[in-house]
Amino acid sequence: MNKNYAKAFRIVRAAFGLKQAELAERMPITASQLSLIEAGRRQPSLKVLDAFAHAVGVPSALLSLLASTSDDVNSASEETVADLGKTLLRLLVAAEGDQQRSLELNGGDR
Repeated sequence: MNKNYAKAFRIVRAAFGLKQAELAERMPITASQLSLIEAGRRQPSLKVLDAFAHAVGVPSALLSLLASTSDDVNSASEETVADLGKTLLRLLVAAEGDQQRSLELNGGDR
């Protein structure tokens, strides 16, 4: 599986209306390092993936979904795709209402 985390990071950051510098302040990396990841010139470590997810309040599994190819998604279990789809929908709805707030995904039907 070849994940495109550059795409995933750009999508989520844009959904929350954050600049690279603003997001990097919430993470243990610099804006320059974030720029390299988003440009596809560096791959994020698991620590950075988790920090990114925590910084915007989304599950790290959502980043994996957004970074996946269609073949990756087709091989996932139906339950996994359904759960990630619900999370993605919540992200889109929340971003539409308030682009700079974190999602409250700790409760509900996750």
